[in-house]
Amino acid sequence: MSEALESVSARLRHEQQTTLALVVAMEADMQAVVESSADSNADDEHDPEGATIAFERSRLATLITASRKRLDEITAALERVETGEHGRCAVCGKQISAARLEARPFAQLCLDCAAAAS
Repeated sequence: MSEALESVSARLRHEQQTTLALVVAMEADMQAVVESSADSNADDEHDPEGATIAFERSRLATLITASRKRLDEITAALERVETGEHGRCAVCGKQISAARLEARPFAQLCLDCAAAAS
């Protein structure tokens, strides 16, 4: 594996570890929210002091889902590094720009294909 690919692989592994730690922390936060509200009969829907428990659970669930998706994308990028496909657009096959890969090392699509997909 070339030095450049080793660097990309190391960065992706770091991103993977960081994202996994974030997911674990958010899941612990979610568990704490669930446990703290389980024995409570408080009416948090009308609490003027802040966000409701339902809102907090929804917010955490959304963040956990997004982080898991990112983790899947990072894992797929590591597989592409191993197979030599990293840096090639999954749709058109063209090289993904270095700037895009710097900003989003797990990108699967070039900018043109990403724009067309959204």
